[in-house]
Formats: sequence, structure tokens, C-alpha cells
Amino acid sequence: METQNAVGALSALAHASRLEIFRLLVQAGPEGMAAGDVARATGILANTLSTNLNILAAAGLVASRREGRSIIYSAGYDAMRDLLAFLMEDCCASRAEICAPLAPLAREG
Repeated sequence: METQNAVGALSALAHASRLEIFRLLVQAGPEGMAAGDVARATGILANTLSTNLNILAAAGLVASRREGRSIIYSAGYDAMRDLLAFLMEDCCASRAEICAPLAPLAREG
């Protein structure tokens, strides 16, 4: 991942509502959630939700697809993995024991 892409992803996540939306979609799994369900779960108004989803999508952190009359949003797991890998790439001056506690946390998710 390029630094500029990482900055864009981190910037998109650096907002309480967007972070909440992203975490909800990560929890929802690859099948995602309809926009209305995301709005109900977060209590975010539709127009604000749309803006936040567009910002997350521009950063590659959210994808959408149409199913009938609904738009289904899902987390961009590849972008999430790329961002996490970027952040951990040079972790702790090659002292793996410092970053090692993060591996079990990722598996618990």
C-alpha cells in the first residue's frame, strides 16, 4: 500500500460515525448489510449515512452492490488487510515479540 492510500484510509476512519459504520460492516461479514439496516443500527440519518459511506467507499474501505431495490454495503476486507499490513510492515524495528500480541487478537475477531 502506498503512503497516500494509507493516509486516505486512515482519514476516512478518523471520524466516529464512519468508524462505527466500518466496524459494523466488518462484523456483518462479506454478505454485508442493506443501507437501511446500517442506518437503523447506527442511528445515523440517511443523508449523513450516504455521505459517510461514500467517503469510506472512496478510500476503498466499503463496497456496494444492488440487490433488488436495496443497496448492500460490505467492508472492503482487502483494503483493511492492506492498511493493517502497511501499519505493521516495519513493526517494532524487526522485534516481532513486540507486535506478537496482536496476532491472537486478529484471530479472536
